[in-house]
Amino acid sequence: MPKLELHNLNKTYNPQVIPVKDVSVGVDEGEFLTLLGPSGCGKSTLLRLIAGLEQPTRGKVVLSGRDVTKVRPGDRNIAMVFQSYALYPHMTVYENIAAGLKLRKISTEEIRQRVQEVVGKLGLEHLMDRKPGQMSGGQRQRVALGRALVRKPDVFLLDEPLSNLDALLREQVRADLKQLFATQKAPVVYVTHDQTEAMTLSTKVAVLFEGDVQQLDEPQRIYTQPANQFVAGFVGSPQMNLLTLSCQGNHALLGEFKISLPNLAQVPPQIVLGIRPEDVSFAKPEDQQTIQGRIFLVENLGMQNLISVRVKGSDSITIRALLPLNLTWSEEEVTLAIPPQSIHWFDVKTGDRIANRPD
Repeated sequence: MPKLELHNLNKTYNPQVIPVKDVSVGVDEGEFLTLLGPSGCGKSTLLRLIAGLEQPTRGKVVLSGRDVTKVRPGDRNIAMVFQSYALYPHMTVYENIAAGLKLRKISTEEIRQRVQEVVGKLGLEHLMDRKPGQMSGGQRQRVALGRALVRKPDVFLLDEPLSNLDALLREQVRADLKQLFATQKAPVVYVTHDQTEAMTLSTKVAVLFEGDVQQLDEPQRIYTQPANQFVAGFVGSPQMNLLTLSCQGNHALLGEFKISLPNLAQVPPQIVLGIRPEDVSFAKPEDQQTIQGRIFLVENLGMQNLISVRVKGSDSITIRALLPLNLTWSEEEVTLAIPPQSIHWFDVKTGDRIANRPD
């Protein structure tokens, strides 16, 4: 039985505003679930429903086999880390971490032991007498994490905890988080719009859009087996090429080129072809599926070049390829390989995956 269970959880403010639509998810002990999606998709509302900060319109939250839907937040034995840290500015690091334990009437000796154990893991030993205003953003975030860890909760809830950190510090704290929660048994529910955080931290990812779970799966399968066009376009940087093409016979028309379709019971008038930029390359003599076009934009990404190519025979179809920095070309006219095993196909009307690359 999952440690945390959400059963048909729904939050409706009015008929036009439904941030969470009948979400059912289970998180086992030791699992790290990330709720991933753009702003306004319902991920923070879902976290607040789990925490008890908001009441669902219908559905229930079950924690360790107990229905806690109507239970007050303070009685759910959860620990939450906020984007804004939410530290007491007049308290020292030790006092901030210990505050929740004191409210629960835990003995002074046990509080001291728990705090020492946590600050050792977080590298905060030399900051115990400092107050939040005397620390960096990364240090304050570690204190907020320490306050959560010291509680030994049934579930950890983290609401975009790294979004206030700069890029380099975010990378460092992300690595610390991965190591830290790998040693914890309690499940973790983590909210972010950053796909890098989702891919690197999670054992499972739930991609949300407009209150619905679009796909719940392991991070690698989210990337290689996107359930629909939204997931395909949202996960991955640079973004997947998504091209709406007309169909003719058992081929899709890409400019003046024909791309073989997968085996379909019925060929639709149009179809969406998806292929990631890293799967597109300069063609070699042995490549069977190729297209030609003219390079009109080159973006240097440091280790790689992202080139944008206008497909021959079309004024509007552009395909992007991610190429090694040491790979050069002498002319704007290039031939690209489109490996059939790397193509994802989606239904134009529903956005659902029709066929995809194999694992």
